[in-house]
Amino acid sequence: MAGSADFDLYRPSEEHDMLRDAVRSLAEAKIAPYAAVVDEEARFPQEALDALVANDLHAVHVPEEYGGSGADALATVIVIEEVARVCASSSLIPAVNKLGSLPVILSGSEELKKKYMAPLAKGDGMFSYCLSEPDAGSDAAGMKTKAVRDGDHYVLNGVKRWITNAGESEFYTVMAVTDPAKRSKGISAFVVEKSDEGVSFGAPEKKLGIKGSPTREVYLDNVRIPADRMIGEEGTGFATAMKTLDHTRITIAAQALGIAQGALDYAKGYVKERKQFGKPIADFQGIQFMLADMAMKISAARALTYQAAAASERGDADLTYLGAAAKCFASDAAMEVTTDAVQLLGGYGYTRDYPVERMMRDAKITQIYEGTNQVQRIVMARNLP
Repeated sequence: MAGSADFDLYRPSEEHDMLRDAVRSLAEAKIAPYAAVVDEEARFPQEALDALVANDLHAVHVPEEYGGSGADALATVIVIEEVARVCASSSLIPAVNKLGSLPVILSGSEELKKKYMAPLAKGDGMFSYCLSEPDAGSDAAGMKTKAVRDGDHYVLNGVKRWITNAGESEFYTVMAVTDPAKRSKGISAFVVEKSDEGVSFGAPEKKLGIKGSPTREVYLDNVRIPADRMIGEEGTGFATAMKTLDHTRITIAAQALGIAQGALDYAKGYVKERKQFGKPIADFQGIQFMLADMAMKISAARALTYQAAAASERGDADLTYLGAAAKCFASDAAMEVTTDAVQLLGGYGYTRDYPVERMMRDAKITQIYEGTNQVQRIVMARNLP
């Protein structure tokens, strides 16, 4: 039986492939040259932001009616994956813009969407997501930040921790307790602006990886905001936060996938050039087996991630399971693949002269943020298909 070339199941569309080619070219030309220095200096990758904004790739998920590209979930994954292949810190620009703004898209009023999606789409301000606190990480419902109604305003007080791109973003989706007696059902979501009086930021965390993406505490000291900045109804914030993560865990899977692919691509080139015992080390079966395992893990992670992205776009019933599975599997694979890439480069892999040690450090956080992989396994177990 002859194969049918137009059998499109299990492969991205031609448009998605063209998008990948465009983002890869841009990332290699405008982002990759700065990746090492951004890591070394632990500074925000402004060159990457400028390049992404100039090419409308900084927040591709924003719907067309608000001035965005209206990219589907798989297109968003491909953008993040290709940027992460050269610089994980830079990939957090499109990823966290989606994480921060998705609560508004999912649950916000039409007025709120128009007010905040337009500047995001234009590149006039990034969006961050404020859920975690010093004493509320995996147990996010245990948060202490409060929002108290005062006439037609709310007054917010509290501390948010581990906030990606804090200080760089203009807009912040903040989860806060409006009714302490109701635990998760007493949490509401708000949009807070960087310029609001009482908003300040802690010093950047000194991290193992993703050093170009600032992670800071956000301090809310009597921050008074209009009541119409609440996202959805009072008490629905936690549900919105969890629904958001169903979709955005897939972007972390994409980031992990990109880091792993970048490490494999570099290691593959290296082993062909490096000679020992009179021949390229790529000729040794032990090396070939390592490369085969790395490629296999990446292929499996990509299939699961793209399946989850399709489920996100359709709003499938098994999205919660698939998002958790993709994030967990891809991040574990990224840690394994980058560790093996360092091994393949030997002593060189352990130095900063080569990118794989940075990739290994960057990969680690993908197993931790947006829910640790232990939490992902809890989520999967509760939502088995």
